[in-house]
Amino acid sequence: MLFLALALCLSRAVNAALSEDAEVAELVELEDYALSRADFATVPRRVARQVKTLLTKETKPHIQEYSVQTTIISRYAFTAVSCTMFNRHSAAIQGVFQFQVPAAAYVSNFTMIVGGRVFPSQIKAKEKKVRKDKGENNGKPKSKESTEVSDGEMELFRMAVTIPGRNRAIFLLTYEELLQRRLGYYEHVTSVRPMQLVSKLSVGVTIVEHSRIKYLEVLPLRNSRTSASSSRSKTDGKESMPVSTVIRQNKTFCKITFTPNIVQQVKIANNGMLGDFVVRYDVDREIGIGDIQVLDGHFVHYFAPKDLPVVPKNVVFVIDTSASMVGTKIRQTKDALFTILRDLRPNDRFNFVTFSNRIRVWQPGQLVSVTPNSVRDAKKFIYMISPTGGTDINNAIQTGSSLLRDYLSTRPESSHNSVSLIIFLTDGRPTVGELQTPSILGKTKTAVQEKFCIFTIGMGNDVDYRLLERMALENCGTMRRIPEEADASAMLKGFYDEIGTPLLSDIRVDYSEDAVEYVTQHFFPNYFNGSEIVVAGKLTNHSSDSLHIQVTASNSDRSLRLEKDVLLTQREQETKQRLTEAEAGPDADGYVERLWGFLSVKDGLKGRLRSQTSSEREKFTQQAANLSLEYNFLTPLTQMVVETPQVLANGTLAEAEPTEAPMSTDSEAANQLPDQESTGNTPQSLQEQPARRPAASIAKNGVKKTAKKSVTLSKTSADGDPHFVVDFPLSKLTVCFNINGQAGDVLRLVTDHKQSGVTVNGKLIGAPAPAGSHKQQRTYFSSIIVVVDKPRRSYIEVTPRKVILDGRDRMILPCSSSISVESESLGVAIVADTNITVTIQKTIRFIILLHTYKNPAPYQRDHLGFYIANSQGLSNTTHGLLGQFLFEEVGLTQLSGNITAAKGNETQETSITGNLEPRPMALKVKERTVAVVKKSRRIYSGTQIVDCWFARNNAAKLIDGQYQDYVVSHLFDTGDWPHGTNTH
Repeated sequence: MLFLALALCLSRAVNAALSEDAEVAELVELEDYALSRADFATVPRRVARQVKTLLTKETKPHIQEYSVQTTIISRYAFTAVSCTMFNRHSAAIQGVFQFQVPAAAYVSNFTMIVGGRVFPSQIKAKEKKVRKDKGENNGKPKSKESTEVSDGEMELFRMAVTIPGRNRAIFLLTYEELLQRRLGYYEHVTSVRPMQLVSKLSVGVTIVEHSRIKYLEVLPLRNSRTSASSSRSKTDGKESMPVSTVIRQNKTFCKITFTPNIVQQVKIANNGMLGDFVVRYDVDREIGIGDIQVLDGHFVHYFAPKDLPVVPKNVVFVIDTSASMVGTKIRQTKDALFTILRDLRPNDRFNFVTFSNRIRVWQPGQLVSVTPNSVRDAKKFIYMISPTGGTDINNAIQTGSSLLRDYLSTRPESSHNSVSLIIFLTDGRPTVGELQTPSILGKTKTAVQEKFCIFTIGMGNDVDYRLLERMALENCGTMRRIPEEADASAMLKGFYDEIGTPLLSDIRVDYSEDAVEYVTQHFFPNYFNGSEIVVAGKLTNHSSDSLHIQVTASNSDRSLRLEKDVLLTQREQETKQRLTEAEAGPDADGYVERLWGFLSVKDGLKGRLRSQTSSEREKFTQQAANLSLEYNFLTPLTQMVVETPQVLANGTLAEAEPTEAPMSTDSEAANQLPDQESTGNTPQSLQEQPARRPAASIAKNGVKKTAKKSVTLSKTSADGDPHFVVDFPLSKLTVCFNINGQAGDVLRLVTDHKQSGVTVNGKLIGAPAPAGSHKQQRTYFSSIIVVVDKPRRSYIEVTPRKVILDGRDRMILPCSSSISVESESLGVAIVADTNITVTIQKTIRFIILLHTYKNPAPYQRDHLGFYIANSQGLSNTTHGLLGQFLFEEVGLTQLSGNITAAKGNETQETSITGNLEPRPMALKVKERTVAVVKKSRRIYSGTQIVDCWFARNNAAKLIDGQYQDYVVSHLFDTGDWPHGTNTH
């Protein structure tokens, strides 16, 4: 209970609605109280004193909350990082936010909220620059922002900002990545290094898969990425999971949380550098053509066959033995080669080439069969290696290529019955022989003749990674980095394990041409055991209902061919159903399309790198740049520009002026154009820089803090289960109805796409009904989209936790803060944890209520309520479940026998027959008669009660058409009402 009490006290101190001065005092007071009540039989007294000392002596802004939440949907991971800093001091001080992002990931958004004011980022095309230090320091990091910066698999994202006294700064970072399957599992890594103890620290990983999760492991915290190499095999990691880790799991869903309190943090590391939180998992696979998922006009195809015979391999190891390899590097390399020799299979053939300023071949002119004697002799050769001399990369590659090429030419059957490859390792750049990168690459391509692949490995910081990357990509291989201080032996062995067991070669995946508009890479030279082939595609608008898939490949002396017809509509329904059942949340919307965009950008960058002509390079450059901008990805072709706050001399914030702070990543340094030589694997860093040109006026997106105040709502709304209420002010009547929808349905609420350009859609989420209810299931709105197409396309996506505003700039705002963002035609005002007001063209106004639960019952779900506050600006052709009534009048009448005068919700009846029993009432709507009964409805979160006339049977006859006519394909659907406009 000690830890729980400590966490609760800190959380209360952080979130209490006090003045800033009182908050500081209470925070320290509560920390003292929690520590004073510690059970020191469990927590040593020195640990408690250390925590107190660290908290009270902290001079930097205090991190009140640090959250990293990842949702992995079918291998595609969305990660949202939130860091809240509080400046306890009266004077302004600098706060530094930094986070290690996987090198293969793309940052998709960064937003700061300082003093209640929002400072968004914008992704722009990168400007071409000619570097003055061209050709110098290639392959080295430009800078190191901390003791653990980039090691080849992680990059540092950094932002420094001045925080006014007694104020907060919130940093919001999102990035996306596709997890790669290696050695039979996927691995997701979250860096937990806030650099100080954190009052409320939480890491969450949610996994949503279509197939059963057959293997799941949470590893102990890793101090660096390099330690991963020593633990690549699957183990039972439950006993050594990080403290406070909790796992909830069913067949296809898993939620993992890591929430250490301060005392638990200090026992791990008192400087806040906790390490990497690592989750590994794998899924069951269908036998056959693989897993195909379809959503929103796109598809993704996962292909990972198993239980295939291993294809023999012909491998030449080309090893750098120059003087720079002396010491630990050569010792670890030898250790790895000794282990690899033991893993060679009887049908494999191999040889060794060592190089410095001279070339040595273990067995000249041949590839050697694997026998006990040949392995013993090879070990002797490796043992006698002695580093000396320079580095002749070109001659080494030519010698290794000649060995493989000559062997394959003398044994033509080996080209079809085996996989051939070179594994090339170096720790430096060419110093002897051919020194020019273009020449080395050209000669290598000529020597290889597309008959085998080259896999390159770079060790340390003095490597020409651009050369190794291009050499591998141009010759169907991959490149791996080994950091300077890494366990090279384990990493080399791990890399060999990934490519040491080929199962297929020449894999080609084809799709019916009439159904597919564009697919990502669909030819793969090799498929290795434990990996996975992923292809994504964009379906044509006029595509047929089925997709024909054909996979061809070779396995030793056998040719494989798999074919299947996939019903697209059925497969999309299955995909949606699985996402709904798993309650994947808003990240699930459009994940297949974003995965396609992610892979397409990767393909464009690789094609750009392999291109041989300037026109070809420009084509790939434009393709990758356009997709990067479309999906808001920070790539080597784009840069991030961020407005930064300016603090005045009196410590307050100046009016927001746009300050450009370019941010770019060279994570794929090899993708630089020849006139933009890379300076290496530079960490992602976001540095505050002076504006290139002073702003002449206040920024167009004015952002200000919103006071928590009451708002005026109309009765016209869709709230709760959902219950619809429509106010007819001209008729002085209020009508209500229910919609019994299905979880996962997207409902058209308002559509005026052709006139005002406004469309509002809401997505339903399911929940079990409470005990005793006549319903089997409840449904609520989990997200609402407001799409505005005029004067330019923009949209606002609202969930109970966040608001995404995508207009001129893309911003992600938390619903827990009171903020307003205004532009010329669009405005969003958030009242923290209460409601969101959306204003369009200064007249149309929608209000979205937030319904959230701290401790929800099984039948409760966080959800939204939608209210139309002002419809002025919408046309009289507006439609939708609510929109169709905005400009209508209705009348109230009796179904038989009585003459009724109806005004408002009061009726005056004159009975002809003298019967005093109330007669059935009906509404006259658009020349239709709808039976109704009198009811009461609670609206505005239950604060008001309205009397209304209730239409039964899913609003049959009240609404135009049927319920199904209002179910649209996805949240961004702006299609017209299928039965025409609202005219009579």
